[in-house]
Amino acid sequence: MQSKIVPRRDLDFLLYEWLNVEALSSRARYADHSRETFNAAMDTCEQIATELFAPHNKKSDQNEPHFDGETVHMIPDVKTALDAYIAAGLMAAGQDYDFGGMQLPVVVEKAGLAYFKGANVGTSSYPFLTIGNANTLLKCGTPEQIETYVKPMLAGRFFGTMCLSEPQAGSSLSDIVTRAEAQEDGTYRLTGNKMWISAGEHELAENIVHLVLAKVPGADGKLIPGVKGISLFIVPKKLVNADGTLGERNDVVLAGLNHKMGYRGTTNCLLNFGEGKFKPQGKAGAIGYLVGEVHKGLANMFHMMNEARIGVGLGAVMLGYTGYLHALDYARNRPQGRAPQAKDPAAPQIAIIEHTDVKRMLLAQKSYVEGGLALTLYCAKLVDDERTAESAEVREKATLLLDILTPVAKSWPSQWCLEANNLAIQVHGGYGYTREYNVEQFYRDNRLNPIHEGTHGIQGLDLLGRKVSMKNGAAFAALGGEMQLTVSHALQVPELEAYGNALGLVLRRIAAVTKTLYGVGDTNKMLANASLYLEAFGHAVVAWIWLEQALLAVGKSGHDADFYRGKLQACAYFFQWELPKTAPQLDLLESIDTTTLDMQDAWF
Repeated sequence: MQSKIVPRRDLDFLLYEWLNVEALSSRARYADHSRETFNAAMDTCEQIATELFAPHNKKSDQNEPHFDGETVHMIPDVKTALDAYIAAGLMAAGQDYDFGGMQLPVVVEKAGLAYFKGANVGTSSYPFLTIGNANTLLKCGTPEQIETYVKPMLAGRFFGTMCLSEPQAGSSLSDIVTRAEAQEDGTYRLTGNKMWISAGEHELAENIVHLVLAKVPGADGKLIPGVKGISLFIVPKKLVNADGTLGERNDVVLAGLNHKMGYRGTTNCLLNFGEGKFKPQGKAGAIGYLVGEVHKGLANMFHMMNEARIGVGLGAVMLGYTGYLHALDYARNRPQGRAPQAKDPAAPQIAIIEHTDVKRMLLAQKSYVEGGLALTLYCAKLVDDERTAESAEVREKATLLLDILTPVAKSWPSQWCLEANNLAIQVHGGYGYTREYNVEQFYRDNRLNPIHEGTHGIQGLDLLGRKVSMKNGAAFAALGGEMQLTVSHALQVPELEAYGNALGLVLRRIAAVTKTLYGVGDTNKMLANASLYLEAFGHAVVAWIWLEQALLAVGKSGHDADFYRGKLQACAYFFQWELPKTAPQLDLLESIDTTTLDMQDAWF
């Protein structure tokens, strides 16, 4: 029976036929690996996700964690699943052998993570955040910090979080006011509040390692305005003794749980630092340990933030993907109505998958989720190239491509794979709107993804305001070159020539519109419609991703012919129905429309 999380055939196509992941085994870091070891890792992920994560997805949604004033309680299935994840070595799957890792390529590690995100996005958030926290400290921490905090996280003894937002600041990190006062022993004492902290409190691990953004006051005792004053700190829930044993409770307290529309299996917290409920070493104030240099905290935190953004995109994809597979199964098995030309009302009803409008909705979902999965795995492969490619030129290009694609990889799936969930409900009809069917939960869970790790609007500002112009447009040029190369290949294939021409035209228009926007000379006007730019840009990127897949699928026959025909039909849908949406968007951008910019508060 086909998985309702993600088809293995699609993952195999993307990993082995498109991204040529097997070739990574020629690099020193992955020399011990082969397709067999990659498949074994994928098999393990699929098994644990299917048998232990998916079964309690609905249960944890209906029985969300609750706080009794002292302890957070959750269903035991969560810990059972996470213990199996840890026992399989998956927390350290991509890490060095020295850390007990498997040294899997990032692209294989993320393909495995896809199973867990699709099976149970709430439970999978705990290892997802822990791995990101550990990766950040591996880049920015001291050897002592790595020994004390990273190794226990990769062993699954400690879990990790990221603490950025505050109640009064939200996404505006320049306005955070959590304060870090230097102490004589080299530590810091933190006071303040952090809001929306996923996995911020639980009893799933021995300890929780919080990575906290806070401001060290200047010589005048005042906090430095803006992001330049931000530093990064390790603030553990429990202090760790020199011998690695756990010490006393730090002054970090759960003030309350946020009650979300979806993602209910992940505790989401308001944390108070330094309120004095606990007095480590005899006084109030949460003890923190500086990561990297003072006032360089945001740059260090971006390691975790960028990893999280691509991870959010993957999570959005997988919620859309599992919703699509549920809708597909329902459509194949739900008899209702008859073909428009049928005249006999007594004739048997047909499965709704035979109705053209249902095919439209399923095909749209397929184009969104398979395109989104390909995009996120492509970005994961770029991380491998950035770290391990033998050529400096290849490494540098990978960095440029990853920089410009990160806002797209976060935002495009968050918008369009959410739309896939919307269509999955519609395919189910009235049943889809009930809690008895899974698709309504998938929609609620996925609705968070356009918000967290930088909203849709923030990603638009990042793309248009920073990424397309960075290094004198080097990233923009690198991506354009890759996309144009695909166009040139498609122009040599009669079945794909029209798609190559269509994408080539859009690429030229995006280049021209970008030049026009940067020529305005008014930042407010240039960025007024940045979200629309992001959407048009993102659709062009995913059209490119689909054309890449079509080039591999065209002309294929044999026992897998239906798989490849499905790829070609989804590509056709995207080029016929989706890519044309960019034309009016680019027209509007080129006109430097100020309708929204000119709107005044009083006019609402």
